[in-house]
Amino acid sequence: MKRIQFKHGVLFLVLIFAAGCIYAWSIVARGFSARGEPSSGEAFIARRLRRLAIPSGARATKNPVEATPEVLSAAMTHYADHCAICHGNDGRGTTLVGKGLYPKPPDMTEPTTQQLTDGALYYIIENGMRFTGMPAFGEETGKADNNESWDLVHFIRHLPGISGEEIAEMKKMNPKSPTELAKEERMRKFLQGDDSQPAESSREHNH
Repeated sequence: MKRIQFKHGVLFLVLIFAAGCIYAWSIVARGFSARGEPSSGEAFIARRLRRLAIPSGARATKNPVEATPEVLSAAMTHYADHCAICHGNDGRGTTLVGKGLYPKPPDMTEPTTQQLTDGALYYIIENGMRFTGMPAFGEETGKADNNESWDLVHFIRHLPGISGEEIAEMKKMNPKSPTELAKEERMRKFLQGDDSQPAESSREHNH
């Protein structure tokens, strides 16, 4: 009986090894382009690793900031300027930069993000997430009193019900590329009757 169990165990390990080799070969064959979509298996593992990456104490932390209209307004401005380039004004991640990342930014209107605790969202904003495109925005690891990040947690909760009017307003706050700034400068000068080219300094975009 033990001999049969041993043979089955060896066969199972051989099958696992063979499956791993086939999967590795398929990755090498198709390359490591960031354009692809993660498989369902990768997505499953990534979600579990995300949970493991957030300390239990951080997950249990409550948001100390009240979700007032003023807080949401400030968070919307902050989000439009710092976060929308990857996550999109609507939080769905379907931006040019977002589509070029691997893994892709999550759709923050979906349950996989909305079911995270406030503390987990805060931790991710402050500390980033390894092996993704999510940077750490906090100045000090473990600090739990960055109100701007807590404000953003409230705004993330607001994303599933965000209105078209709010998204249109956010578009005005999104950072502009040098090309867009140059176009705006040319249009401004045209309306003023000045056909001269904008100065080089007007093409620079400083944060």
